[in-house]
Amino acid sequence: MSVEHDTVYIKGERNVAVQNHTVTLGDILEIECSNKAIASKLKTQKLMRISGKPQTKVVVSILKVIHGIHEMYPKVEVQNLGETDLIVTYEGQTESKTMLYAFKIILVSIITFVGAAFSIMAFHNDISINKLFGHIYTLLTGKTSPGFTILEISYSIGLTIGILVFFNHFGKKNSSKDPTPMEVQMRLYEDDIQTTIVENASRKGREANVDTKESTNASWY
Repeated sequence: MSVEHDTVYIKGERNVAVQNHTVTLGDILEIECSNKAIASKLKTQKLMRISGKPQTKVVVSILKVIHGIHEMYPKVEVQNLGETDLIVTYEGQTESKTMLYAFKIILVSIITFVGAAFSIMAFHNDISINKLFGHIYTLLTGKTSPGFTILEISYSIGLTIGILVFFNHFGKKNSSKDPTPMEVQMRLYEDDIQTTIVENASRKGREANVDTKESTNASWY
């Protein structure tokens, strides 16, 4: 079968998780070709075997992948539509740890609640909000504030509503379809982490490239 004029399109995400030690091209890439036989064979083609414990990461240059494809099909044209460097993370077989996850969620919720409450109280203490509300109450009514008035009640309600509107998230419901500020910040954080992993692997010579045969955490087919 002639493959002289066939073009293989590949697309990979920046961070890919795999469950098996043996990694195939189909595990880390989306592959498309008008010649379905080529696409099917490439998807099952073994790329590497990751050694080590779960959460082991291997940085792979897309040139390593293209080199492997050309070894199988020297005459095909490969078009990369995705990332130029891939972080392959071996996660191992997923196990159900409902109790552990529930404990982590409860612990993080408690820490977040206590931390947020402490931050709000510290801010209010810095600006002496009790004295401020007392002065406002005296100016409006001519009376001394008892310390718990409509000002404190309305402020507390407004603060709660403001937080919910700003974070655009309450339980499983969103007030709009836009990403929440927390989701945006988490995405930026993930991008920074992935960029650092790739750059560190490149500087230390641990990135899997065209000439790589063996690395600390992976062996190549």
